Amino acid sequence: MNVTRGFSGRPRVDRPGLPPGQYDAGDDWPVLSAEVTPDLTPADWSFRVDGLVERPRSWDWDAAHALSPSVYEGDIHCVTSWSKFGVRFGGVSLDTFLTAAGPLPSATHAVAWSHTGYTTNLPLTDLTGGRAWIAWEFDGKPLTPEHGGPARLLVPHLYFWKSAKWIAGVRLLDHDEPGFWEQNGYHKRGNPWEEQRFTGD
Repeated sequence: MNVTRGFSGRPRVDRPGLPPGQYDAGDDWPVLSAEVTPDLTPADWSFRVDGLVERPRSWDWDAAHALSPSVYEGDIHCVTSWSKFGVRFGGVSLDTFLTAAGPLPSATHAVAWSHTGYTTNLPLTDLTGGRAWIAWEFDGKPLTPEHGGPARLLVPHLYFWKSAKWIAGVRLLDHDEPGFWEQNGYHKRGNPWEEQRFTGD
């Protein structure tokens, strides 16, 4: 797979909260996926936390919705240079799922995987402390399939390829293990404020 550096977008207009190299997408929310959108219903969906945990756990749709709800209100940033301001996602904090599974002290990183097989890697510190969610609502409505519904990982402080669509699970590791885009030239972390788009940035 080719990795293209020549992203194009709207002319940049500076505004507070806009990371370098980004433009304000306004009401648009571009659909960008590495895979074909799956035909995945809430009845088919499940989420699992395993790896370096005391209690590997899985939740179906009803069990996940029985957990304490949480909302993210803020901004999101895509590596293809658009940013979207004032979004609202509803779901459950990933901290709730991780606490139920009990991460071991040796856990330092995670690989998130999707029902499609997509993977992405993250430091565990980017997934804890109220920084990540399993989200199934956007602006009070069910998250649409093209944007990762029934449920996606949401890690809004990193570029949006880290917020894996159609999330199926998170595996905790004691090392960093590159995911799909990271194996194809993208940065291992993806901090938009440091323009960590590609390996070496």
